[in-house]
Amino acid sequence: MNAVISKINQEQLKTDIPVFRVGDSVKVHCRVVEGNKERIQIFAGVVISRKGSAINDAFTVRKISYGEGVERVFPVHSPKIAKIEVTRQGKARRNRLHYLRDRVGKQALFVKERNTRA
Repeated sequence: MNAVISKINQEQLKTDIPVFRVGDSVKVHCRVVEGNKERIQIFAGVVISRKGSAINDAFTVRKISYGEGVERVFPVHSPKIAKIEVTRQGKARRNRLHYLRDRVGKQALFVKERNTRA
């Protein structure tokens, strides 16, 4: 039974996921169904946490919309996600960035930029 479940999980895994970490700014292209039409909606913000592994991998993105903080949890391998773009790499010194919830203004949007030199 376990082999059957793991085989099904392997078939559902996406292979075109970019490498991103906590602190990075990303654009998540979500498929939205309205009636019988389908369109792509972009949710752009900072990744404040990642959790799970393999098929259960998920990440939380936070953005400021009209002065209010909005957080959304996305399963990485969901068919509702069309594409993930990394727009800016951030340097975070911890695994969860929930302290960004207390920040106001531009400070709430960014984490220190990561050096891209190897």
